[in-house]
Amino acid sequence: MSHDRISRDPSILMGKPCIKGTRISVETVVRRLAAGLSAEQIAAEYPELTREDVLAAAAYAADLLRHDGLVAAE
Repeated sequence: MSHDRISRDPSILMGKPCIKGTRISVETVVRRLAAGLSAEQIAAEYPELTREDVLAAAAYAADLLRHDGLVAAE
């Protein structure tokens, strides 16, 4: 699973996957998408992100679920 826009560094946000060159986690981006914001709205909310960064975060999360399994839904 290779994602060139995503990085993991133990010294940044305790190693959470982030958009490369930022301290914005994939989790933050995916939660904003889940709240109904578009990629363009998220990029406007976080000026250091591009639309492509937002889409890369979604792709990373999808690949992670594909490889690691599912989280139980309640």
